[in-house]
Amino acid sequence: MLKAKILFVGPCESGKTVLANFLTESSDITEYNPTQGVRILEFENPHVTSNDKSTGCEFELWDCGGDPKFESCWPALMKDSHGVVIVFNADIPSHLKEIEMWYSCFVQQQFLQDTQCLLIAHHKPGSGSDKGNLALAPPLNKLKLVHSNLEDDPEEIRMEFIKYLRSIINSVSESRDREEMSIIT
Repeated sequence: MLKAKILFVGPCESGKTVLANFLTESSDITEYNPTQGVRILEFENPHVTSNDKSTGCEFELWDCGGDPKFESCWPALMKDSHGVVIVFNADIPSHLKEIEMWYSCFVQQQFLQDTQCLLIAHHKPGSGSDKGNLALAPPLNKLKLVHSNLEDDPEEIRMEFIKYLRSIINSVSESRDREEMSIIT
């Protein structure tokens, strides 16, 4: 069984917990309650298998609190992560600047590939989902960007997340295969 650890990071009040619950089919949250540190959601997705198709996949989704007061915990959260999803509220202009810091800390400093990162521009209910072009600074403009609106089109974000999980599992599987080959040879 392959296992992958995915981090959900981003600014405060960007919708990380709501998205994490939706994508892992966990409980619904009706009122805003900031995540303190981290919440770990374990799940399997029947639509995601490894390259050899016979191996199931387990995921740990680490829903990380966006408050900078938890920055001292970030190295522990990042350890052994396979992917990073940066969630931000596209309707809050300061989030566009903040996600550069999240990318630098959680992707670049961990030497993850851009393919291991997904940007989600989350639109909260009632905000209208303007999917216009967001002016993302380099290197963010090279990342896969997905808009989410759980009111208007919840299945679109679910399908994009499944594609992302597949790419992460393929990366984990290839890495494991390389490791096994290096032991054999």
